[in-house]
Amino acid sequence: MTHQRLRPQRHPARPARPALRQRPPALDRIDIKILAILQHDGRSTIQRLAESVGLSARPCLERVRRLEAAGIIAGYRAVIALELLSRPVTVFAEIALEKQAHRGRLARRLAAIEEIVECWEVSGGIDYLARFVCTDIGGYEALTAQLLDEPELGIGRLVSHIALRPLRRLTVYPETLLVPRSAPP
Repeated sequence: MTHQRLRPQRHPARPARPALRQRPPALDRIDIKILAILQHDGRSTIQRLAESVGLSARPCLERVRRLEAAGIIAGYRAVIALELLSRPVTVFAEIALEKQAHRGRLARRLAAIEEIVECWEVSGGIDYLARFVCTDIGGYEALTAQLLDEPELGIGRLVSHIALRPLRRLTVYPETLLVPRSAPP
């Protein structure tokens, strides 16, 4: 068991916005260190992780399971160097609605498009910022033409920004963000 690899726990589907927000469990410096290490190496064995944080294997595994059960560790995945497999096109799209009444319908439609690898609802002059990763520009144009041709989605404006090259990508969150905020008085 000491060389057991971490495996994602099966969690029931969670709503995007829970009705009642639960307070995260209290985390100590060892929990924070576990989170920081797992961000860099999610395939770490429990034994190696335990040694890094100064615990024995069993208590370390229990902490990892508690963090998974609380949803703080949401899953594990492989980071793929896509540029070694293909030559994808990344496009950032600013999407503005004509009427806010279409917000839910458009959000569901955007969430269902596989080529949208990330999408944020934002404030300001636009409603959504989406990152598309497509096989080519033609594929991106076809997707956006399809979205614009669906009047029930209510898209008023779609502005595309073709990415030239990444300067910095998200690899891990800063450790300072891993410390939970104190609860308001």
